[in-house]
Amino acid sequence: QVQLVESGGGLVQAGGSLRLSCAASGRTAGIYNMGWFRQAPGKEREFVAIISWSGGPDSVKGRFTISRDNAKNTVYLQMDSLNPEDTVVYYCAADSPRQPGTWVYWGQGTQVTVSS
Repeated sequence: QVQLVESGGGLVQAGGSLRLSCAASGRTAGIYNMGWFRQAPGKEREFVAIISWSGGPDSVKGRFTISRDNAKNTVYLQMDSLNPEDTVVYYCAADSPRQPGTWVYWGQGTQVTVSS
């Protein structure tokens, strides 16, 4: 099993930045990709970014940057030029080599609130 814990959310003014962290523990050797998603109340979960756990390209949507520190088993999401529409809960997730793209592990989420 893999455990994921997000941190770094909070309140920020529009135009500001935040960096979210996702710390992985447990059987991290079983991670293939790490991803960030977000979900607003009453809406479907939305893809934000993905990064290979062992190396390779990443994919990011919009103004955000994803990175990882394998020594710390942590993935980051740098969010710049935040606006009130970015006020949602952010989740990190992990898949496995057996089923790439099937997100089997999820964190509990971290709230980001952007004030106007």
